[in-house]
Amino acid sequence: MTAPERPPTPYALIGAALLAAGRPVTRREVAELLGLPEEAAERAVQAFGEAVEGAGLGFVVEAVAGGYRLVVPPGLAGHLAPLLAPPPLPPLSPAALEVLAVIAYRQPVTRAEIEAMRGGSAGTVVTLQERELVKVVGRSPAVGGPLLYGTTEKFLLEFGLRSLHDLPPLDGSDFSHLLRG
Repeated sequence: MTAPERPPTPYALIGAALLAAGRPVTRREVAELLGLPEEAAERAVQAFGEAVEGAGLGFVVEAVAGGYRLVVPPGLAGHLAPLLAPPPLPPLSPAALEVLAVIAYRQPVTRAEIEAMRGGSAGTVVTLQERELVKVVGRSPAVGGPLLYGTTEKFLLEFGLRSLHDLPPLDGSDFSHLLRG
């Protein structure tokens, strides 16, 4: 006779969800999974994260893009380079980073507005779309209905931001031209 199967522990459910989802798991989703209020679910995820980090298992819980995910700590990532494929994309050019900054801080924004703020071409928007860092979020009510661009969840993930509110404030020394308008 086999022993009855025990129900999974909250830590087992949290760990399995964060591992299997392939995306950040929201506080609400964890709450539903555990059958707890959202605040209690958040405390459970924090406790799980502390336990995982304390056990030195090679991954940690990260709060990002409105949810939680398991990530490899930066100190270990270099050791895993031979296992990771495909090779990382080349870094974004300064022009692409500037266009991305304009979109992040001023979204939704049209290509013409980006070009006016930069004083140059916004051709790198295509590259940023291919990397899934920006997307079309609508059309402007202006004549001709130009496309409006905004950042994506992948942008938040790539830059380690929980939300756009985590963008550093503009201090006037960099990107001061973004504040016009």
